[in-house]
Amino acid sequence: MSVMDSQRLEPLATEVVGKLDAVASTAKSWLANPRRLSVDALANGGNTLNSDRAARALDSVNLANEAAYRKLASEPAISRVIAEDEDGQRTAYYFCRAEQGIVNQGLFSYRAPIGRLAALPVGDEYVRPDGKALLVVERAQLRPSPLAGAWDAYTVVQSEAAPTVTIESLRKLLERHPELAEPAEDLVAQILASAEASQNVIAGMKRSVIRKMGLRDQPVLDQFQDEIFRLPLNRRVLFLGPPGTGKTTTLIRRLGQKLDSQFLDEDEQRVAEELSQSQQTPHGKSWLMFTPTELLKQYLKEAFSREGVPAPDQNIRTWGDHRRDLARQTFGVLRTANGGGTFVLKPAVPSLQQSTEAQPIAWFEDFQAWQGTAYREELIEAVKALEGASLPAAQQLGKRLQEPLREAETWPGTFAALAGELPAVQSFVARLKDETDTAIKAALNAQLARNKSLISDLSKLIESLQQQASVDGESDDDQDGDEDEEVAAAPRVGAAAAINAYIQAVRTQARNAAAKRSTNKTTRNGKIIEWLSDRTLPASDLANLGTSLLLQTHARRFTNPVKRYIDGIPKRYRAFRKLRQDEGHWYAKSGFEPRDLHPLELDVVLLAILRSAGDLLQRPTVMRDIESPAWASLKPTLSTLRSQVVVDEATDFSPIQLACMAALAHPRLRSFFACGDFNQRLTTWGSRSTEELQWVFADVDIRRITVTYRQSRQLNELARDIIRCIGGSVQDAVLPAEVDNEGLPPVLLEYASGNDTVGWLATRIREIDQFMDGNLPSTAIFVNSEAEVEAVAVALNEALAQQNIPVVACREGQAVGQESNVRVFDVQHIKGLEFEAVFFVGIDQLAVGQPELFGKFMYVGATRAAQYLGMTCTAALPNALEPLRKHFGTTWDAARTEQTDSQGHNT
Repeated sequence: MSVMDSQRLEPLATEVVGKLDAVASTAKSWLANPRRLSVDALANGGNTLNSDRAARALDSVNLANEAAYRKLASEPAISRVIAEDEDGQRTAYYFCRAEQGIVNQGLFSYRAPIGRLAALPVGDEYVRPDGKALLVVERAQLRPSPLAGAWDAYTVVQSEAAPTVTIESLRKLLERHPELAEPAEDLVAQILASAEASQNVIAGMKRSVIRKMGLRDQPVLDQFQDEIFRLPLNRRVLFLGPPGTGKTTTLIRRLGQKLDSQFLDEDEQRVAEELSQSQQTPHGKSWLMFTPTELLKQYLKEAFSREGVPAPDQNIRTWGDHRRDLARQTFGVLRTANGGGTFVLKPAVPSLQQSTEAQPIAWFEDFQAWQGTAYREELIEAVKALEGASLPAAQQLGKRLQEPLREAETWPGTFAALAGELPAVQSFVARLKDETDTAIKAALNAQLARNKSLISDLSKLIESLQQQASVDGESDDDQDGDEDEEVAAAPRVGAAAAINAYIQAVRTQARNAAAKRSTNKTTRNGKIIEWLSDRTLPASDLANLGTSLLLQTHARRFTNPVKRYIDGIPKRYRAFRKLRQDEGHWYAKSGFEPRDLHPLELDVVLLAILRSAGDLLQRPTVMRDIESPAWASLKPTLSTLRSQVVVDEATDFSPIQLACMAALAHPRLRSFFACGDFNQRLTTWGSRSTEELQWVFADVDIRRITVTYRQSRQLNELARDIIRCIGGSVQDAVLPAEVDNEGLPPVLLEYASGNDTVGWLATRIREIDQFMDGNLPSTAIFVNSEAEVEAVAVALNEALAQQNIPVVACREGQAVGQESNVRVFDVQHIKGLEFEAVFFVGIDQLAVGQPELFGKFMYVGATRAAQYLGMTCTAALPNALEPLRKHFGTTWDAARTEQTDSQGHNT
């Protein structure tokens, strides 16, 4: 470091460490003696606030203040910006990660609008809300750390007046340096001190080494990421970019800001408050984030913790878990122990044709159109039956119901019109039901007068039928689809169950008599009817009773048409699948049972439910009258909606899955934010194009970034050529300016047996450990299957025992061991992580085992590495990858020596 550098930087260092000390001291003083707000303190004269609501609001403020001061005590500031106003006046702005700053000390939250200054490069302008501009003339990115009761900081300084420098320690910079001192006798000490000073201040930006497994911490976003994270709350945004561009970091930062109401504008605050009250969920908890793997979920939770955002499991979900909960607990699609539901979810069931995965949108639209038409036809048939009845009241009702079905084309319009006819329908059904209930109870009483043990004997039969159903693994609840709605809650054991079973059996027998159809003796009702024999009603009475019951069934379709429409989607899907299967379209010809359901099929069913209900919930009149009988059946769907939905690694999800997630965003805000990279799609069903994502939201705002902060120049060039080899979407990944992006070339081992591979891996890891002076950085090994994880870990652990480098097996992608451990993963679990060093074992075998996704896996695996990448093959490098050979060496020792010699020669 020159005298000029020292003179320029020492005032900055003095100011920054002083500011860090002052902020931390203020925060600790507040925490030692908290100055909390109270309702009494805010009371105005004789007027008091609504005590309960005011107390809750003030508790929230007090908790936010305490959380902010705790953050400031542990991390006082993350950035310093010198900005010049239009009058030439320069001001130092400091920014913190906490939700609140200390304004009288010139410290502001990065989340606040003024925080945009911290992300802008030198020379750019920030226009304040009052229209006045601030010019960035100097910026310093800070990573503060406590040091012996004071504060120090790793600092990157960028200025319009001097080159960029990285300062390892501001405290060391402020120490007296030999070149500034008087000549002294201890020349050796001067030389050593001068060398230390030169290593403390480095030209340009020093690339940081990844020491721990997880998501990189980036306290301040770059100007492009920052612009995206500050977009309004009610936006639909797709954020695309190559690996290492900070997509996930931006997503987390945006969510953290938008969850804090103080950073929303007035309109956003008003809507957020209204939704909090109507949904009975605080705005700060009304969000969902979806991620493809459990491992990434854990690291996302850690990243949220750094931002001070509570992230419980009910907010960060894998789609597989959330899908199952929706289908089983909310919408009744999947079977449960009490007999509810239609399907059994089986991940491996071969129900789909291979081509179906590649056409998810066409498949869904086919079903959605078919099921809507089927339900409308069902309603029209019911109207025709009422009009054709001999009962005048039925004819009159049929004519009234005909108009809504004829006039309204969309379901929201149809249901709104039918809601007006609800009183007439209810009156008609109630009158007929009273008559038929009286007739059936009279028949039962007559039979009991003849045989008082009838009910107890029937109870025994029911218990036997239930036991047999349990043994067979089937539901004994097989009431046909025309049965009364209230039987769903019927008792299952005892005298009450027997009486209910008698009533349902008579109803079924009567409807079949009126419709002139036979009873299915294999069903539960059929067995009960056969057992009852002549202990019901005479044939003529049954036919009359059945005619009335059929009219009730037709009319009852209109007592709650919305509920029947939504709840009937699973059964209509079953009928649709059978139809298309017979036609040879979408589905395999055989190999699965009618109740079996593939996860991708479940996505289709859920999306049909969510979109059908969502179309109705978008109407203000429906939301206003949600408690009315006409719309109350939409409340389960409404309860699943959140103010914000965000998706990480979006391209791993199918368009149908993404559409399901998007449908969970409340229609008042439609706030949806997703990030991903089509070249990193690791699922056969994942989204393949922006067009598919525009199908989810036609108005989605697609933003692209290209600056990648992870990889060295050598690995970035390799990644670019991998994309060309696999035919991916070419992206111009740009390395950050002023950063030393030079690294070592990747290395390759071919024709390697198991022992050869382990020995080669051990040698390469020792090289890295030596380069890093025994401080091994984050290192991962990727293998091709879960079965290889343990074997490779055990063998490599033994090979590195002399160097005391532990190797751990991360089964099922679970993070175990210490940060300094070498970790072994199945390649399927690597998405979203980054390491300083990565080894890919048996890349040629992966090409055989995963031919469709091989290139994607290789690209994703290679881009997990920041500096060191090694690959092995059991044979030769696959022909498809031969163009990549030019990038590889064999050892890092040789490459490092050659690089050092070249640098010395250039010097």
